[in-house]
Amino acid sequence: MRSSPSSKHFSFEIKNVQLPLMSVVLKTADLQQLSADMQQRFGDTPGFFDNDPVLIDLQVLDPQNGALDMPGLLALLRRFRMNPVALRAAHPVHEAAATLAGLFVTQEMRALPASTQEVVREVVREVEVVREVPAAAQSAMVIDKPLRSGQHVYARGRDLVVLAMVNPGAEIMADGHIHVYAPLRGKAIAGAKGDTGARIFTMSLEAELVSIAGVYRTSDNALPLDVLGKPAQVWLAEDKLQMRAL
Repeated sequence: MRSSPSSKHFSFEIKNVQLPLMSVVLKTADLQQLSADMQQRFGDTPGFFDNDPVLIDLQVLDPQNGALDMPGLLALLRRFRMNPVALRAAHPVHEAAATLAGLFVTQEMRALPASTQEVVREVVREVEVVREVPAAAQSAMVIDKPLRSGQHVYARGRDLVVLAMVNPGAEIMADGHIHVYAPLRGKAIAGAKGDTGARIFTMSLEAELVSIAGVYRTSDNALPLDVLGKPAQVWLAEDKLQMRAL
């Protein structure tokens, strides 16, 4: 007698999973400009991406404003160690190009919780990094020199300790906590890969931007007077940034 499907032990299972995914939102078809901007943003941190799966989002890109070189785009993303696997678009011409390139085409993507999101914003494109990673386990990265405008430091998988001033225009980023034993006047991004327990500590909070696990606040929204220019800490509670003088 044949076994029923319910009683047979198969060599595989089908399960629903929620995979880490990064969405690259393109706002231009000019690959030369895109390459220059990515080099400026990620050139100092070549290990920022580690063959991470990528969803290419072209919903805001109108093909009438210029043809998109799909093979060239894929090569560019792979050069920065991204792995394009899918595409979301609003125009059939982009969907056809993606299909020819072997990408999965989707229209809707279910959003992950805000606590696992990291948003890196630039002038001509926006990269949303959405992934869950274990807490930082390595020893902290220590920087003992002032950071000038345009400099980027990324402590991948660990905490970051800065013993000198972070000047306006400089950016420091860590997957764990950030400690600045000097004035913090640039940008500080802690919990860069989704660690909502990460915190930012500084001897003088004057930052252009502070961010914990993707929740950020810029200088466009003035810092509270009780922490501005004072030793302070920044943390995340109920998806809102909290600040308190030390």
